[in-house]
Amino acid sequence: MQRSTVTIAGCDLEVHEGGSGAPVLYLHPGGGFRPDPFLAEVSKTRRVIAPSHPGFGRSALPDWIDSVDDVAHIYLELMDHYGIQKTDVIGCSVGGWITMEMATKAPERFGKIALMAPVGVKTGPADKLDIPDIFVMSPADVPKIMFHDPSKFPFDPSKMSDEDLSIHVRNRESLALYVWEPYMHNPKLPHRLHRIKSPALFVRGASDGLVSEAYMQSYAKLLPNAKTMTIPEAGHALQAEQPQAFAKAVLDFIG
Repeated sequence: MQRSTVTIAGCDLEVHEGGSGAPVLYLHPGGGFRPDPFLAEVSKTRRVIAPSHPGFGRSALPDWIDSVDDVAHIYLELMDHYGIQKTDVIGCSVGGWITMEMATKAPERFGKIALMAPVGVKTGPADKLDIPDIFVMSPADVPKIMFHDPSKFPFDPSKMSDEDLSIHVRNRESLALYVWEPYMHNPKLPHRLHRIKSPALFVRGASDGLVSEAYMQSYAKLLPNAKTMTIPEAGHALQAEQPQAFAKAVLDFIG
């Protein structure tokens, strides 16, 4: 995919683009943008536009951007920049949350919405987290909830370049800024989701230790036109662990 810089509202965004056909917006998960094989499959038939969220990758983070809501406004303007009046969208994890915020603000601008293990709402008891707190976990424990088979995705900082290591730490810092308080959700979002009339697909990996089956089902019920799907032998990082299966599910849905 080709990388460029687009300036929106004074914020320099790193944008990856590839493929041809009808556009589809791809909003990456909390680990940042990666050119996963999943995107190669999608770009065979669609023009993929994939920004790095402000503060992630090489995207700037102006002082005034400090919430998922801010990012949603930035991305609606990014669609204007590309002359896209209406698009399908694929949102993964926190990218799914951004997608939901965007679609409640301008529902007429979205076709079909594919969501991979999205966060963004509170569905369980007030005194219990719906999403495990990854920021208090041991680094050795996080892969256990992210992957069906963590051994296939080892993380070794000693083998990373200085730039890649800097981006990794920056991504984590920016994720904390967006999701820390209240943790992983916007209390107002459930009261707005009824505005989304677009067909939506919620997908999670069967071994996902971050987004539970109960959470996904409760989330999907907040939308008027949503269905759910579970893919076996995959954790939260579905797009990396089962790229072909996830790509097929998404492409069968968005067409």
